[in-house]
Amino acid sequence: MTKMKFCPQCGHRLAPTRIQQREYLACESEVCNYVFWDNPLPVVAALVEYEGNVLLARNKAWPPKMYGLITGFLEKMETPEEAVLREVKEELGLDAEIVELIGLYPFYEQNELIIAYHIRARGEVTMGKELAEVKAVPPVKLRPWAFGTGFAVQDWLKKRGIG
Repeated sequence: MTKMKFCPQCGHRLAPTRIQQREYLACESEVCNYVFWDNPLPVVAALVEYEGNVLLARNKAWPPKMYGLITGFLEKMETPEEAVLREVKEELGLDAEIVELIGLYPFYEQNELIIAYHIRARGEVTMGKELAEVKAVPPVKLRPWAFGTGFAVQDWLKKRGIG
C-alpha cells in the first residue's frame, strides 16, 4: 500500500509526527492542521454455510490453491449486516440469512477491521466477476489459516467443537 506524501488540503509534504504515542503523517505547514490518520477500513466476511458445507472462494488475483471466505468493503450508508448479505449475493448469487456474528478481527497487514458473520445460504451458486473458483468443504475438513479471516474460521469451528 502506498503512503500519502503530500497534504490533500494544502499540498505541503507530510512528515512523520508523534501524536499520543503513535506515529502518523502530518502536514509540515505551520498553518495547516491535516493529519493522515490511516485508520483501518471496515471489511465484512461471510462464512457461508451451504447445503451442509462451507463455501470457500478463490479470488482471480490469488494463487491457485489459496481460498478464503467471501469478503468485501462496507459501503457508504450500509450496515455491516446489509454489506455481508450483499457480498454473498454479488459473489455467489445466493440468497442468505445471518445466523450470527462470529467476531471482529484486526487484519493489520491490510489495515482492515474484519466483521465476520456466519451466513446460511440457499439457491444456485453463480460466481461473481472477482472469483476464479468456489469449493464446498465439509466443516470437519475445514482448516483455518493463520491470517485475516482464518481467525474467524478458527472461532467458528471451536464454537462447534470441531478442530
